Amino acid sequence: MENAKHRFLTHSQAPLTAGHSTNSVRIDKWLWAARFFKTRALASKACDLGRIRSNEIEAKPARDVRVGDMLRIRNEGGEFHIEVLQLTDVRGPAAIAQALYRETEASKEQRLREAAERKAMQQFAPLPERRPSKRDRRRIIQFRTGR
Repeated sequence: MENAKHRFLTHSQAPLTAGHSTNSVRIDKWLWAARFFKTRALASKACDLGRIRSNEIEAKPARDVRVGDMLRIRNEGGEFHIEVLQLTDVRGPAAIAQALYRETEASKEQRLREAAERKAMQQFAPLPERRPSKRDRRRIIQFRTGR
């Protein structure tokens, strides 16, 4: 029983490479395995919404990804421009998932710049110290409705 478990762990951690019989993987599976999305359904939905582009072509969930493809991915983490280095359809540890792709330098710089801008904007819009009271809520509603 332990050997079967051990074989499963090593298999699930090993990415597919060009040496295997498959030289392509569905893009929604690859995005999930590369940890850009928490579920395959979210990866599929992002494809349907046009947030994934493969070689500058809008990607459908069933589109194949191959080694060397350039992907543009928009998710809550920002916009990523990446090159596919390895293929897998099995989700593994984050360290292995990061070895599946290489992000371009321009993409890294842009994401860092956007993060710095978001952080700077938080200084200008501080969070309130407490929840609004009933009186405060009435004033907010009056302000929004224009009465």
